[in-house]
Amino acid sequence: MVVEKTVEAAEADNPSLRLYGVVDDSIVDGPGFRLAIFSQGCGRQCPGCHNPDSQPYNGGSLSSVNELMAQVAANPLLSGVTLTGGEPFDQAAALLSFAQRLRAEKPNLSIWAYSGYLYDELQAAIPSKAARDLLGLVDVLVDGPFIEELRSLELKWRGSANQRLIDVQASLSTNQIILLDT
Repeated sequence: MVVEKTVEAAEADNPSLRLYGVVDDSIVDGPGFRLAIFSQGCGRQCPGCHNPDSQPYNGGSLSSVNELMAQVAANPLLSGVTLTGGEPFDQAAALLSFAQRLRAEKPNLSIWAYSGYLYDELQAAIPSKAARDLLGLVDVLVDGPFIEELRSLELKWRGSANQRLIDVQASLSTNQIILLDT
């Protein structure tokens, strides 16, 4: 007997995300060629934000996990995927679904995430339990808000000196923050 999925189950497998945009071959959002996914919406409103148009939660356009996975599949040169924004952890449930599929279907790709939240906040399930779960699938987290007074063009893969490049998997396994050696 064939059992069909309910509409709710099908939507849970392919949730929608509100995106500011996607860059297919980014070389500035982590090592190698990366699919950079810019989420729409960020409540921090950091002065000097690199993507101020990504801040309103009602901007951007809708995309689905299936559409993002198709973009990943279409580019055999990718080294990884970067979740950025806006604030990706404000859409953690949908991005968690994407990251789970990415790990299952393309385990060789690294996952980086940029967040105004600190590692400890995400570990404490701020802003949500899904944010903590998503963090568990991330390889590198660039954490902390952008602070214009600490801006430097000399920093690799971050905009201000307060932001840290955290090796998430090493940090989780040792229960202490391990910074990425750049």
